Amino acid sequence: MFSTLKQLFAPTNQDLRKRIRFTLIALAIFIIGTGIRVPGTQDVTSNLGFLELINSMGGGALKRFSIFALGVMPYITATIVMQLLQEIVPSINEMSKQGHVGRQKINQISRFMGLLFAFIEGYAFSFLFLGNTASPKEYLYIATVLTAGTAFLLWLGDQITQKGIGNGLSLIIMAGIIATLPQMFIDAFNGLVVFDTTQTIVLGIVKFTLFVLLYFLIVIGVVYVQEAERRIPIQYANKSTSAYGQAASFMPIKVNAAGVVPVIFASSLISVPGILAQVIKNEGFTLFVQKYLTYTTPIGFIIYAIFIFLFGYFYTFMYLKPEEFSKNLQENGGYIPGIRPGADTKKYLSKVLTRLTVLGGLFLVIIAGLPIIFSSFTNLPTTVSIGGTGLLIVVGVALETYKQLEGSLLSRNYKKGYKRR
Repeated sequence: MFSTLKQLFAPTNQDLRKRIRFTLIALAIFIIGTGIRVPGTQDVTSNLGFLELINSMGGGALKRFSIFALGVMPYITATIVMQLLQEIVPSINEMSKQGHVGRQKINQISRFMGLLFAFIEGYAFSFLFLGNTASPKEYLYIATVLTAGTAFLLWLGDQITQKGIGNGLSLIIMAGIIATLPQMFIDAFNGLVVFDTTQTIVLGIVKFTLFVLLYFLIVIGVVYVQEAERRIPIQYANKSTSAYGQAASFMPIKVNAAGVVPVIFASSLISVPGILAQVIKNEGFTLFVQKYLTYTTPIGFIIYAIFIFLFGYFYTFMYLKPEEFSKNLQENGGYIPGIRPGADTKKYLSKVLTRLTVLGGLFLVIIAGLPIIFSSFTNLPTTVSIGGTGLLIVVGVALETYKQLEGSLLSRNYKKGYKRR
C-alpha cells in the first residue's frame, strides 16, 4: 500500500492525481447537495425505520429531505430489475448477448426506468412525510425536484467514471455512507459516556472504546470475507502448466459472489408493505405489517433473512451461469482436472457454487442482521449501528477502487519499463 502511494506521488503520474482530485471535488459536490433541503419542506422528525438504509446510503439526505434524498437507489433498483428480466424476457436476453452495444441499450433502459422509479418514490415519500397538508401540485413539485436530484447524481457518477477514478455511482454511495460515520461515533459517545461521576465517565469511555474496537474488528472480518475466494484449476488441451514454470490457470469464485445486491433487494421487498401501510392508512393492514413484515420483529427478521439467502442463491447462479461457463470452457479446449467436460463440469461447478452460496448467504444475513440485533439490545440512537449493509458497501467499493488504482500504476510502470528496453 505504501509503495502504491509512493508511486502515486511520482512526477510522471500527475494526470492520475488530477483524476483523483476531480473525483474528490465531485464527491464534495454530492456531500454539499445532501444539505440543500427541497424548498418548502422540513427535516424528517419521525423514525425512518425501514427507510434508514436509503438514508444512510444518501449521507443522511432523506432525513434532511434534501434534493438528493433518493440518491441513486432508484437506478440501483432498476438495474436489479433489468438483470432479473434478462432471464425472463427473451428480447432483453438477446440484447444482453449483443456485446457492448447491447449493454449500452440495457443501461439506457435502466436509466429511464430508474428515473421513473425515482418519480414514483419521490411522490410516495412526499405524501408519506408531509401527510395531507400539501396540495397535489406541491406533491408533484417535490417529486419532480427529487427526480431531478437523482438524474443529476447519475450524471455526476458518469463524470467520475470517465474523468475520475473508480466507479462513479459506487463512490457516491460510499461517500454518503462515510459522511454519516462521524455523527454516528459522536452519537455513540454521547449515548455511552455519561458525565455524572468519575466512575460513570470511566465506565462510559471503556464502553465506547470497546464499541470502536468491535466496529473495526467487524471491518477486518468483512474485508477478509470479501477477498476470500475458491480457486478452481483450469487446464487447456493445447497448453502445458509445467512448461517453462508456467503457473496453472484457475477460475476464482468469491465466497460472497453476489455482493450487496441480495441485501438491497430484500430491503426493497420488505419495505414495500410499510410504504403501502403509510399511504393506505388502514388500521388492520398497518398492524399486520408492524407485527409480521417489519424486520425489527422476530417474524419479520426471519422473513428478511430468508429473502437475503434465497435471492443471494438465485443471483449468484444467474450471474455466474455454470452451464454457460461449462460450454465456453469446452469450446476453448479447457477442462477442470479430474472432471469430464460438458454435463459433469456443469454439475461440479453447480455443486461448488451451492456450497459457496450457503457461506456467502450466511455472511450476508449476519452482516445485515447485526444492526437490528445491536439496536434491540442497546438503548443507543438508531443512527448508531454495528455492521450493516453500509459497511459492506464501503469495504467493497474501497477495495475495488484501490485495485483499480494499483492496476493503473502497475500498467504504467510496465509500459515504462518496456519502452526502456
